[in-house]
Amino acid sequence: MPSIDRRFIRYFDWPGFILILLLSAISLASVYSATYRPELGLATQYSVFFNKQLFGILSGLVIFTIMCLIDYHRLQRWGYFLYIITLVLLVFTLIKGSVGLGAQRWINLGVIKFQPSELAKLFFPAFFTYYLAAAHKEFTSVRDFLPILGVLGLSAVLILKQPDLGTAIIIVVSGLVLLWLAGIGNKFFIWLAVIMLVTAPLSWAFLKPYQKQRIAVFLGEGNSRKERYQIEQSCIAIGSGGLTGKGFLQGTQNILQFLPESRTDFIFSVVCEEWGFVGAISLIIIYMLLFLRAFFIIFTIKDQYAQLLATGLIIHIVISTLINIGMVTGLLPIVGIPLPLMSYGITHSWITFASFGWFNSIAMRRFYHNSL
Repeated sequence: MPSIDRRFIRYFDWPGFILILLLSAISLASVYSATYRPELGLATQYSVFFNKQLFGILSGLVIFTIMCLIDYHRLQRWGYFLYIITLVLLVFTLIKGSVGLGAQRWINLGVIKFQPSELAKLFFPAFFTYYLAAAHKEFTSVRDFLPILGVLGLSAVLILKQPDLGTAIIIVVSGLVLLWLAGIGNKFFIWLAVIMLVTAPLSWAFLKPYQKQRIAVFLGEGNSRKERYQIEQSCIAIGSGGLTGKGFLQGTQNILQFLPESRTDFIFSVVCEEWGFVGAISLIIIYMLLFLRAFFIIFTIKDQYAQLLATGLIIHIVISTLINIGMVTGLLPIVGIPLPLMSYGITHSWITFASFGWFNSIAMRRFYHNSL
């Protein structure tokens, strides 16, 4: 059974945990609103999506607690091998995965479906840091990082084939951040930028038609009744909220179902319509406080590999948050990334809670790592 030294409790991230609970409560209210249909009567007041989100959050808190109790060194070792299993699951998904909305991203377990690509977000930092620690050498050149670059590239290709451009972007950017922090050198990024510019026309040819369409919509093209419908309805919802919003369950774009994917990728638009600029800024401030708190803790971690692991566990959540808010407000192309701790979805909720729990396992032990 996992156990914990009582002295670690004082280093538990209580402020961060309170912010996580606050975001979870806002998520429940927002998912309830996004799936509320007054015309159906009281019998359907609590939708199946609300009930699943409640289950996802409660079970996520259990996962969070378990991850806190287990020594992060052990989790890191397990995560290394679990990432290899994740790669196998990604291959299996392409062969036998469940199809939905034109994408083959899920493995159907009967009771629930889960996305192996979500597991990649959680376990890649463990694979990365365990590989570096086990090598027992200093990594100073690109050649030293080639095995990691190969695994990162393979992961991105497998996820892109599903297709899931959004998750592939998160995995690649998170990996590049860890490579930079591990000391791969600025020359690598310069050459990477040059290669990306040179191969941009070829990369465009490999994009799916709907992905090209999303980029075209971002650049201002498309019909407002067809290609631009989703983003324009999102902007209408955000703008119509005004300063203080229309009130809980009073958002017309949401309740009248003009806003597509309101419970998932566009949950931020629901918040903006119902609670206005004040609500939107408040939500952003909560995220900022949560991430600033996490980065403050990371700076206090003395062990290099633990610090890299903690960064990897948080950075994918930060990137997802920035991309989601950017895409629903029209500042970025739509890539189908949920808002962490807010959007409906059990799998990504579990991964987010697991990431924060694992992060707290490091935070609680960061001053005692030599004695563990």
